[in-house]
Amino acid sequence: MQGLHALVVEDDPDIASVIEETLAAAGFEVTCAADGRAAVEAARSRPPDLVTLDITLPQMDGIEVLRHLRETNDCYVVIVSARTDEIDRLVGLEVGGDDYIVKPFSPRELRARVAALFRRPRGSVGPDGSSTEPDRPAGSEPDRSADTRSAVIDCGAGLLVDADRREVQIDGKTLDLTRIEYEILAHLAERLGTVCTREEMVSAIWNSPLVHDHHLVDVHVANLRAKVSRHSDRSWLRTIRGIGYRLDRA
Repeated sequence: MQGLHALVVEDDPDIASVIEETLAAAGFEVTCAADGRAAVEAARSRPPDLVTLDITLPQMDGIEVLRHLRETNDCYVVIVSARTDEIDRLVGLEVGGDDYIVKPFSPRELRARVAALFRRPRGSVGPDGSSTEPDRPAGSEPDRSADTRSAVIDCGAGLLVDADRREVQIDGKTLDLTRIEYEILAHLAERLGTVCTREEMVSAIWNSPLVHDHHLVDVHVANLRAKVSRHSDRSWLRTIRGIGYRLDRA
């Protein structure tokens, strides 16, 4: 993560200092902003690769900051907040947060979660807000040498998961999914008809032994279900009570 830019948005100077030191030790160049408007301006003047974002901020709250960020930037966003209510998690993740850490937190956990995010493929957002794939040489094709999976997984009834384009379509319409929502659906689609436990999904998607909040899976699945339901009344995603989830062919 050497040379990457992190923006720390936090109005508590002590917490901001801890986050700044943790990210700097991981190799980031760190900029700090103590209020929402300053954060938006900082992101415009130097687009970040990572943002840690408090929700309760002066001038402009963190959710509004996140909305502004997502208009032009697909950077990773880790919400770092003292709010523990489910609605706060739902709103933050729905608007475009990639992860949610509750204060107080350990610097080791923050560093592990950030490292897990950067191990996943990352696209970018153009001026029109559309997603693009990670850069690769012009004219080249995606490298499938280490991946024998079919590029497109047909889940029936018009639901297609395209692994190369990292897109999900229902009846030809592309769903507007966050990275984690896509990862969850792709993980289940690759195991069509098989029950996946929350523990397995956390391990595969967050790829960190320190990410132990299985409730994160439920929050992202709820968001995913809501987006799917806007395009179809079909039901592919099943909850297996006390265990996890399964994607069935409709």
